[in-house]
Amino acid sequence: MLVDTFGRTATDLRVSLTDRCNLRCSYCMPPEGLDWLPKPELLTDDEVMRLVGLAVRDLGVTEVRYTGGEPLLRRGLPDIVRRTAELAPRPQISLTTNGIGLDRLAGPLADAGLDRVNVSLDTLDPETFKRLAHRDRLDDVLTGLAAARSAGLEPVKINAVLMRGINDHEAVPLLRYCLDHGYRLRFIEQMPLDAQHGWTRHDMITADEILERLSAAFAIAPDEEHDRGSAPAESFIVDGGPHMVGVIGSVSRPFCGACDRVRLTADGQVRNCLFATEESNLRDALRAGADDAELAERWRKAVRAKRAGHGIDDPSFLQPARPMSAIGG
Repeated sequence: MLVDTFGRTATDLRVSLTDRCNLRCSYCMPPEGLDWLPKPELLTDDEVMRLVGLAVRDLGVTEVRYTGGEPLLRRGLPDIVRRTAELAPRPQISLTTNGIGLDRLAGPLADAGLDRVNVSLDTLDPETFKRLAHRDRLDDVLTGLAAARSAGLEPVKINAVLMRGINDHEAVPLLRYCLDHGYRLRFIEQMPLDAQHGWTRHDMITADEILERLSAAFAIAPDEEHDRGSAPAESFIVDGGPHMVGVIGSVSRPFCGACDRVRLTADGQVRNCLFATEESNLRDALRAGADDAELAERWRKAVRAKRAGHGIDDPSFLQPARPMSAIGG
């Protein structure tokens, strides 16, 4: 098992398949994009499956989420999902995506064994979408969401980041849209993971502010019937139920004490936290001929070094060198 010195066990593996993305969301990267990882540095499909298989068979991982960048850009994604679904024991398989291309891939991914998707959607206004993402692709995202639901990838979850003075007035419309279409909405506090290092706490819309905005139009109450466990989102009942909304307060309401996640970057580095400043290289050991036992021990050693928390409120906090697109959410 992947156990750290604070007694937390990592069972949720987030695997980035690429650092590339077809959007340029301002809280992630600059309009001109970034210097992408050279292809030889990326794990091949077989290398991804070797490490994912090891994690599932030998290290206690029970859920695998494929991320990016934008994972739909990975040509071999359906086959990777299929091979993951064939592992024993079979893990839960999910995908975090911006939704562009999901209209044509939702069916093949569902057939391959994908269980569900999380789709990023920060606005319902085309002009605001272009301002945030520097691309005119809102209709593509909405079409992708509908395709995911039609393919049975439910619950279809939507992740939304509110930014002060840009889209913070859309909290209520976003929730109403999700309720009308049967999607499950989760608001996420903006985190210091942008490539430009321009994040400020003042510009961040906090969890308390999100709930205040929602409460102006809905009856919002904490979900006290279900144990949150290690889930990053706090769940709230909308208008007495059964509809729910989630709020992920990564900055103002950290949940590090119950974290069960470990990350594998597209170039084969183990990361214990989105905000980690150190990584453990599995790719080079794998390519040098390490057997499964050695790779497993390297992975266990990496997780044992996991820190107690992300430390954003600590004066010594340093934003990680890698932006979100190069880490994988």
